[in-house]
Amino acid sequence: MMTPKKIRRRIVPEATLTWGEQLPPILRRLYAARGVTSETQLSYTLKHLASPLELRGIGRAVEIITDAIQHQKRVLILGDFDADGATSTAVAMLGLSMMGLTQVDFRVPSRFADGYGLSPGIIARLEEEGSLPDLLITVDNGISAVEGVRAARELGIQVVVTDHHLPGESLPDADAIVNPNQVGCPFLSKHAAGVGVMFYVLTALRRHLRETGVLSEAQQPNLGVLLDLVALGTVADVVPLDHNNRIFVEQGLRRIRQGEARPGILALLEIAGRDHREISATDLGFVVGPRLNAAGRLDDMSIGIACLLADGEDEARRLATELDSLNRERRTIETGMKEQAQALLGALSLDIDGLPWGLALFDPDWHQGVIGILAARIREQTHRPVIAFAPGEDDEEIKGSARSIPGLHIRDVLAAVDARHPGLLRKFGGHAMAAGMTMAKVDLDAFSRAFDEAVRSTISAADLDAAITTDGALSPAELNLETAALLRRAGPWGQHFPEPLFDGEFDVIRQRIVGENHLKLVLQPRDGGDIIDGIAFNTGPSVPDFTQTGARVVYKPDANTFRGRTSLQLLIDYLEPAQ
Repeated sequence: MMTPKKIRRRIVPEATLTWGEQLPPILRRLYAARGVTSETQLSYTLKHLASPLELRGIGRAVEIITDAIQHQKRVLILGDFDADGATSTAVAMLGLSMMGLTQVDFRVPSRFADGYGLSPGIIARLEEEGSLPDLLITVDNGISAVEGVRAARELGIQVVVTDHHLPGESLPDADAIVNPNQVGCPFLSKHAAGVGVMFYVLTALRRHLRETGVLSEAQQPNLGVLLDLVALGTVADVVPLDHNNRIFVEQGLRRIRQGEARPGILALLEIAGRDHREISATDLGFVVGPRLNAAGRLDDMSIGIACLLADGEDEARRLATELDSLNRERRTIETGMKEQAQALLGALSLDIDGLPWGLALFDPDWHQGVIGILAARIREQTHRPVIAFAPGEDDEEIKGSARSIPGLHIRDVLAAVDARHPGLLRKFGGHAMAAGMTMAKVDLDAFSRAFDEAVRSTISAADLDAAITTDGALSPAELNLETAALLRRAGPWGQHFPEPLFDGEFDVIRQRIVGENHLKLVLQPRDGGDIIDGIAFNTGPSVPDFTQTGARVVYKPDANTFRGRTSLQLLIDYLEPAQ
């Protein structure tokens, strides 16, 4: 059953709502609770995007790429093996081709053979193959590739780094670096995903080519056709949806809903049974993103990139089917790993209060491609920062994937461990909520202690209390299909701009387990209103009898169509016996 949680409400006093009188009251309330203070912040036209010229290093990057186009140099895009990396690679390939570059190809490191990012090994392999480029452009990686960039430049390769990850103490000696998070960069949207950074490079490049006469007005490509890819990468990478990112996502969603997306995106939605005309940002994050990520987790992300680049519907469907099969395999592997992790936790013989504050778990049978998802699942259950480790390329090395909790910047914690225990971590990097690392297997126990100590010195015991934040209750008059439709289109919702979530007390008329693990309920609001269906996914078969107690329910209103009839259904995130 679900881990007990405190339910908190984000409520904005009516007296503070001094704008948006023309909005439906519920939307005005929700937007204000998410920090929106003016109607401009809800305008998602492209003219409100931050200027690309604010990005440090973008001018030099554009000059280098312009020279490559004018002299038709060989350009290699070096991507990453997640959805942001895949969409960044596709955007770079398509955008540069649209601006006249003919010799452009891509390479994605193998998660298992190469590890993350631009490494000397990749450069050596390119040299062995006789396929060294004149210009190498990294997307969604490169800011920590000090050795890889050095190896490339020693062979005469120009390197342009485009990335969004946090830089370390030393920057690579690239010919140009474009990263909103590098020191001294004035760009306002520090939360841009890798695909957003690459899109900005293309917009600046197009402007430069126009101003220098390389492209005439008639030759200017419409980069807006790439926004479906930008939206997908932005949502799938779970970066905070600040105003700039919401513009990217909303513009991309509009293209997808109009059927103007890449055939690969439409095929991935089709194979998942989603109508592209009705999708939301949630569908990109939980439907398209996992299927794309499955290629990089289990096989080769080149399959995912090929799907995104496919021009024909038949080819797109074939590749989408392959990605869907990989995603099913990923789910099976994940289920087995989660059972193993539960056994490891049980072996600690501790209740939740006795667990370490920072959990580091390892099993020699775990799969590198799925440990990030596993860490997230265990974090959800324990409400602790979790690192799941899997074997590395040899018996002496292990690789970890970390997932954090609100209030704990996981990369900063790893940096603290590294500072206090030099040499314990061979390599690490990441964000506030997710990170990766490599270390010697023999150091796991020492690292586990150091990690727990660093977590304890960073947060308080109160931060370990699992909590769920809602937008309060919906009135009986608001519990209807119209509200569900309004909220679905009112986003885009996502990280740091959360999808509306409500809570209330209900009498439970009936309940039953469906599909072995899902709880189906028939609910009656205690403050009046119509009888409503509700469903809680993945509760497991053992749940309390809520028909005896009633339930306090945390939910999202949603439309459910069955046998041609559409009715209101509550998607239940959490429930507990009513007081």
